[in-house]
This record gives sequence, C-alpha cells and structure tokens, in this order.
Amino acid sequence: MSKVVRIEAFPLQYPEPNNDNKIRYVTLARIETSDGIVGWGECISQWPEASLAVKTIIDAGFANLLIGEDGTHVGHLWHKMRNHAYWHGHGGIVSFAISALDIALWDIAGKAAGLPVSAMLGGKLMDRVPSCSSVILNTLDLGALQEEFTSYRERGFSAVKGGWGQVPAAGFGTNRVRDMQVARTIREAIGPDIGMALDVSALAKWSASHAATMAEELLEVNLTWFEDALHHDDHDGYRQMKSRVPTALATGERCWTLHDYQRLVRSNAIDIILVDPGRVEGISGMKAIVDDALTQRVRFVPHSWSSAINTAASLQVYAASTNGEVFEIKPAPSPMQNELVENPIEQKDGWIAVPNSPGLGITIDEKAVKKYLYQG
Repeated sequence: MSKVVRIEAFPLQYPEPNNDNKIRYVTLARIETSDGIVGWGECISQWPEASLAVKTIIDAGFANLLIGEDGTHVGHLWHKMRNHAYWHGHGGIVSFAISALDIALWDIAGKAAGLPVSAMLGGKLMDRVPSCSSVILNTLDLGALQEEFTSYRERGFSAVKGGWGQVPAAGFGTNRVRDMQVARTIREAIGPDIGMALDVSALAKWSASHAATMAEELLEVNLTWFEDALHHDDHDGYRQMKSRVPTALATGERCWTLHDYQRLVRSNAIDIILVDPGRVEGISGMKAIVDDALTQRVRFVPHSWSSAINTAASLQVYAASTNGEVFEIKPAPSPMQNELVENPIEQKDGWIAVPNSPGLGITIDEKAVKKYLYQG
C-alpha cells in the first residue's frame, strides 16, 4: 500500500520569457508515500496572493484529509477533496488546490503501477500530438510580428495562436483596423496550410454583434478557431456568431469545474473548449470534462502556459482521448518548462512526444523548486 505520509506545497515565482519576462506564479504540490514514491502536481495560481492561499488550503486542510490514505486510490481521494470543499464553494482557489494534489496523486498511481498515466485513463492512443505555438501579442511592430511568426513556420509548428496581449495598444480586439492588419500579417507569415487561431484580449469588450462582424471579416485568413470573442457565459452571443460564420468558436479558459463545462458544451454555441488540469481540478477533472465534451461533439485544446507538470499532465490526458484538436505550448524556453524538469517537453517538426515513463513521465529538479520559491 502506497500510504500518503507527507504533503508539501511550494508557491513559485519566475520571469516568463514568453511574456516579456513578466513575473508569473504557479503552486506545486509534492506528495510522498510510505513506499518512497514521490508525486508532483501543479496549479496555475497565477497571482502571488492566490499562490499563498493555495498553500494554506493544502497545508491546513487537504493535507490532513489525505495523509494516511492510499495514494493510488485517486478517484476516491478526488471525490473526498471535492466533498470537503463543499463549504469553500467550487472553483477558484479551492479548485486550484484540488488540481495540484490530484495531478500529484495520478503521478504516484502511475509510478506505483509502472505505467504512464495515459495507460491508466483508458489506454494510450497516440505517441505524439500536434503542436501549436501559443503567442502573446505584445508588439506594435508588424514587421517584427511577421518575422516572429515566420520563425514558427520554419520550426515546423502545426498551428499558431496569437492574441490576448497586455500592452493595450497591441492587444488583439482593441482596434478593428489594426486587428485585421495583425491577422493578415500572421497568415502571410505562416502560409496557407498551417492552422491559425486568434484570441481576443481581455481588454476588449465586444458586443455579440461586433464579435460576429469581426468573425465575418476574419474569414479571409481562414481561422482554425476564434477564441474568447465574448465572455464564456454569453451563450446567446456565441449562438449569434455561429449563425453568421462557419469558423469554430472556442472558450473555456475561465471555467473551473465539470459543471461549468457541461453548461458550455450543451449551449450549442461552442466548438472547442480550452482546458488545463492545473485549473480544472486536476487530471480527474480534465478527463471527465473532455469525455463529456466528446458526447456533444466538442473538441478540446490544452492551454499549457505554466509549468512542465501541467504540460505533462495535459499530454497524458490528450493521449488517452479522441477529441483533441491541437496542443498549445510556449514557443520559447521558460524556467518552468526547461529548468524545472530534467527532461524538458519540446515540440519538433510539428509534434510533441507524449512521455512514456511511469506516472507523468517527467523528473523534477528540486534545485529549481528552491531557486524559484516564493515566500510572500
């Protein structure tokens, strides 16, 4: 029996080269069992106060709940954590905490069984997944933008996604004329055959009518999907868009639970959901969400923009599912993708290999955990 004997939470802060070296945050969970197995998990806590809050919930709440339990009984422990969280309410900080612990438990279960997690989720259906370069648009220089996206074509990415943006004037969705210039520049840089998605900035506040008009204008660049043109709860607005364009519509990055996604995929408004195990209550939550989406013929895209733990967990779920669209990954090396693990996950010629070693298939470098530790 792999009895849980120790649980630790580690808030980390790090500069993100893929976002102009802005400081970002994640919270890791480390679970150790009586037979010496160590499992690692992660949540995308994003902000310093959220990271410290997740640590508190794990240290003062969930750790006491899990210690002494069999760490390989993942489903039972996932439900136990969710039941304990009844008075917290689901979503937000508590879902972050469940996410980190559930991923670590799956890592333990796979290592105990000598199998990659994908094999324990119904079977590993593929050895590699198609890659998508996921890019924040922070530049005003269209020449630099073209050069950047040309490099992604040359590196062999299967698809590219650009958008969002934290520089107000550069954020996609904040200036209609510039938005079309950006879209045409990206399509020209990557050519006609590579998949292309655009993600509307949180700074934009579009009406359903304007979103539909923009989607019509963007037909000329042949988008694979159009993301977050509206708030994820605006089902009527998305249905209005669908009535006017054939482009696949995507959202879900701000959803947390299976219930949230069940409402979304049954709205007859969305074609693709964005989902991360580091946010949606772990591998258990993500697998339930993507399997439910399959019943509604909705595809999914992992939005892997945090650490290699979330990336590895997403890959394990993707490899055990049939409705994945493409796999987003940061295009440039990052401390949390490259320093945190001894065997970084990278794309090559349009594909990302699914780790085949037991558990998540990655080895954590604990020196990096200490290096980036955030203590408030």
